[in-house]
Amino acid sequence: MSNKNEIKAIVYTSNTGHTKEYAELLGKKVGITVLDLQKANRDIPAGSAILYMGWLMAGQVKGFKSAQKKFNIKAVCGVGMAKTGSQVEDIRKTNGVLESVPVFSLQGGFEMEKLHGVYKFMMSFMKRMIEKRQRGNNQPTPEETEMFELLKISENMVKEEYLKELIDWLEN
Repeated sequence: MSNKNEIKAIVYTSNTGHTKEYAELLGKKVGITVLDLQKANRDIPAGSAILYMGWLMAGQVKGFKSAQKKFNIKAVCGVGMAKTGSQVEDIRKTNGVLESVPVFSLQGGFEMEKLHGVYKFMMSFMKRMIEKRQRGNNQPTPEETEMFELLKISENMVKEEYLKELIDWLEN
């Protein structure tokens, strides 16, 4: 039996729409119901097997802890600014994901204009801090430099081909 047959739904939490877009693309590709976490909490029985997708902030998969309390999470996928596949161990460690649960990461992109409230303020502040370090004597880390480049681009980086590893896991 494939993982796809065991999973009741793809459940997600999205902030700027990248995670939702990936969840919907994946659901169409593999024929699994897609629900945001609020709807899943109403419509899916406790203990049901799900694949959970959430947006990333400082390595934390948003909504994961809440989903974990109700559902049997078979895999976790974080969607953020970094390259697809690049944050898997950080996601596992930061969120306390068991070794038996596969973890995936997808690059969603960054669009400042879609952020609201505290998140917009935080990202604007981070961008200014990295700019200041680049102008000063303190050299930014390679991670900061990569993040700064993404902050400057401000675009949706969602690509169907980034789902390949997740689709392979679901179908095998």
